[in-house]
Amino acid sequence: MTAEPAEHHVQWPVPPLDGYTVDDLFTLPDLPPHTELIDGSLIFVSPQRRFHFLVIDLLVQGLRACLGPQFSVEREMTVVLDRRNGPEPDVSVVRADAVTGLDQTCFHAKDVLLAVEVVSPDSEARDRMYKPHKYAVAGIPNFWRVEQDGLTGRPVVHVYELDLATMSYVHLGRQSDRVKVDKPAPVDIDLTTVGPRP
Repeated sequence: MTAEPAEHHVQWPVPPLDGYTVDDLFTLPDLPPHTELIDGSLIFVSPQRRFHFLVIDLLVQGLRACLGPQFSVEREMTVVLDRRNGPEPDVSVVRADAVTGLDQTCFHAKDVLLAVEVVSPDSEARDRMYKPHKYAVAGIPNFWRVEQDGLTGRPVVHVYELDLATMSYVHLGRQSDRVKVDKPAPVDIDLTTVGPRP
């Protein structure tokens, strides 16, 4: 005699005809944590790998140590690009005067000076193509894409700057042992603390 499998019904939200808006993103009940809105579609995030968590932690701490009080370093906060796009960069540097309080749930693109995406296997296309394009079109002046080096296991930071003539990012270089840049302000972060132990 075998037990009957328990029925498990999942009630998926049915999107509106023209897709979701950022208003929906903030008001729909029971969305999983870190749900993003890309082109009117809800994007659910897979469980986080340890590399992803450690790199975000390293960059948040490093940026906070380097940047002055006119900046605020934010972790996994929604950035409203337009009414149909509300991605959640892994790390953002925003103008301090854009911070309104502890109940704040998002920032607007005009207040973001740097967006950082740490690439995961489930988000490669979004982090390498779609989100950087949208950040650039929205006018975010700096973007970092962080990848895991296949040989060392350490983070590699690809640094981009917005070209205002084309509203697209220009690749300024690949930094592996430390990320050292001048924008949005002088930053110098040692990247060698994340990776496999010897």
